[in-house]
Amino acid sequence: MSASFTLTRKTLFGLFAAGLLSATALATSLVVAPPHEVRAESQAAIDPSKGFADLVDRVMPAVISVEVKYANAADSQGEAAPRQQQQFEEFFNQFPQFRNQLPPGMDNQHPRGGAALGSGFMISADGYAVTNNHVVQDADEVTVTIQGGTELKAEVIGTDPKTDLALIKVKSDKPFQFVKFSETPARVGDWVMAVGNPFGLGGTVTTGIVSARGRDIGSGPYDDFLQIDASINRGNSGGPAFNLEGEVIGVNTAIFSPSGGSVGIGFAIPASVTQDVVDSLKSSGTVTRGWLGVQIQPVTEEIAESLGLAEAKGAIVSDVTEDSPALAAGFKPGDTILKADNEDISDARDLAKKVARIAPNKSINVDIIRDGKPMTLAVKIGTMPNDTRVASRPNSKPDSTDLTSLGLKLGPAEDGAGVQVMEVAPDSVADQQGLKPGDVILEIGGAEVNGPADVKQALKDADKSRVLMLVRSGDNQRFLALPLAKG
Repeated sequence: MSASFTLTRKTLFGLFAAGLLSATALATSLVVAPPHEVRAESQAAIDPSKGFADLVDRVMPAVISVEVKYANAADSQGEAAPRQQQQFEEFFNQFPQFRNQLPPGMDNQHPRGGAALGSGFMISADGYAVTNNHVVQDADEVTVTIQGGTELKAEVIGTDPKTDLALIKVKSDKPFQFVKFSETPARVGDWVMAVGNPFGLGGTVTTGIVSARGRDIGSGPYDDFLQIDASINRGNSGGPAFNLEGEVIGVNTAIFSPSGGSVGIGFAIPASVTQDVVDSLKSSGTVTRGWLGVQIQPVTEEIAESLGLAEAKGAIVSDVTEDSPALAAGFKPGDTILKADNEDISDARDLAKKVARIAPNKSINVDIIRDGKPMTLAVKIGTMPNDTRVASRPNSKPDSTDLTSLGLKLGPAEDGAGVQVMEVAPDSVADQQGLKPGDVILEIGGAEVNGPADVKQALKDADKSRVLMLVRSGDNQRFLALPLAKG
């Protein structure tokens, strides 16, 4: 089976989130803080040529195992089924190719006692600790184990599903040893040490290097993972990845593996992202992000050519959400965003991350290209709602009209806006560009189209080798750069 990185959020299960729903018990070795001084300041870097034992001694007391228990959920037969087993079955029903590739016995075994386990680490002497959202989400009871086997109760302070981070507070009348986040971004090639509790074997240390930065694994809009090759497996979720100074550079979250075991491709949430989320969770229990209210997509080479842009950069607006800051500011589909709050925008993902970091109610300028002309729009950033929304538009069932030059049969849309795609000829230009029956063509070259004749005229009037086509698929809109044969 070939491995693919084209992943949706559900396929984060395919990445086998490192502590993800493990059917084995995880008993991470963690350490009780000494009764004397509790420190977290950086120390001299370890010399890898002399081994990592000193580094392990330094940081291991701050690493914890996290066990959560859930109330059993009744199934349709009235029997109790652990939540975790239901999640396993949902994954295997959608991706049956993975069912026979788990370690023996793990595809059909119920988690013991309706429990899930993962890793975490202390970030303060008074008991605050970081783990993954998917480790503690919806937990009824959280217990952590520290080095020496002592078990302590903990409460969930807040979670952030969008980054898969969670903040918990461990209850104890004694101070904890803790570690701090690195203030220096990890570089590709830096040494990294991962600590956690893979497969329930107890506190385990592995080493490697940072293999890549800025990885997008399809888990959410703010993907910005470090890729590391230090071996991490199930049970490592929420555990720390350290640099040679003993500082946390990332939170181990997922692995890419067709077998369920480590193949040297692991992913960690960078320290800078974790620090921001943790600070917000600690102060309010939630994470507040800025919101613009646009659907966006990358500016490809083809789209840049059709827009007359010198290079493929920025983010193109494919739709504007109702009652959003963008709508109030006058954004329109087809606007290409090049700067936001005086920061260059490299692509659509970059825009999403930068807007999310802007404080709600702050007014910023956004530099765009509209109809080939530069413009600046002033917008007051809003607060991201839990569920962003766009207008729902009904599907239509009109009579079809041939437009064979494009490999299409088109008909008028039921609501009068756009032209409905009725059929797409195999291997045609339209097929190669991803057009499907049921899609609605809204604009061609910036001009609205309301019938097949409008499409023909817009293509005839196009003066570029590619023309930009705005297409609606269900409730989503996107731009296609349609190549044209001239002469």
